[in-house]
Amino acid sequence: MTFQVFKTWKVSQLNKNKIMASLNHYLHFDGNASEAFNFYKSVFGNDFSSFSRYKDMPSGAPAPEGDEGELILHVSLPIGNGTILMGGDRPGKFGKGTRGDLSHIYVEANNKEEAAELFQALSEGGKIIMPIEDTFWGSYFGMLVDKFGVQWMVSYAYPQP
Repeated sequence: MTFQVFKTWKVSQLNKNKIMASLNHYLHFDGNASEAFNFYKSVFGNDFSSFSRYKDMPSGAPAPEGDEGELILHVSLPIGNGTILMGGDRPGKFGKGTRGDLSHIYVEANNKEEAAELFQALSEGGKIIMPIEDTFWGSYFGMLVDKFGVQWMVSYAYPQP
């Protein structure tokens, strides 16, 4: 009963303010989260704020067995302005994950040079969908799929007069 009251209060507060505190991305991988996040760490130049493997779970928790204990349970990588890229591996008991083409991670760079550097680094070993270039809407913008199958949009919005 107490939980229901708290839950109702939180929802009513959220609806009243209509602004979330933050929105972050969470990526699931099929066994290569460590490789992927070390790549993202090299691109964005920050250190992980958290990193744990399934084998680190408390005893009694339903952890994967055998080699799957080495899989990433959770990793967090601050990428700027309060945004955190998070993720982990999907244990085999959940089946293979499916990547869709209806979502992208959108990165707004601080300047054109930063946008170009991020785009180049993220596209290494991946596929460029739209080369980064000046657009009719006043941005320097490009789209790519990185070598892990994650879709990105990289942009720098030129200051408007």
